[in-house]
Amino acid sequence: MSPQLIFSFRIEIQVTSPIVVSNDREYGKRQLIPIASGSVSGDIEGKVLPGGIDSQIIDKNGLCRLSARYAVETNDGETFYIENNGIRRIPEKWRDQLFSHDMSFFNEISAQDIYFKTTPTFEVYGKSLQWLTENLFVCSAQRSASGVYLDMYKVK
Repeated sequence: MSPQLIFSFRIEIQVTSPIVVSNDREYGKRQLIPIASGSVSGDIEGKVLPGGIDSQIIDKNGLCRLSARYAVETNDGETFYIENNGIRRIPEKWRDQLFSHDMSFFNEISAQDIYFKTTPTFEVYGKSLQWLTENLFVCSAQRSASGVYLDMYKVK
């Protein structure tokens, strides 16, 4: 039987300015993007706690490999931890701009032209959220003006 994707919840994350560790066209661009806040809606309702980080390495071909780690508090007061790893690829004509300090060009690229997918894993501390660890999830992501939207899909 072929797997099906069932929408589960959306995370809207707000970030602050990236910390650029290295910006070398030959070796790549390493940046750390602080996660400031956010919201969660759908099967889970809550907020993203401040203090997370999105660690990115962009290779010379413009492929971004990312690993984000952050915490969520539900409206019921439960917390859980997310490790979200994936890739982002943009059209070739924009790739050189990834190595500039101005990322506003992302506003000119259609979301449909950006491949941005991740595979989240969850660490939970209560029975009500145990289902997050008992299922596989994939995420379709999209940049926003102040961060990123993450649509989480359960693999059935």
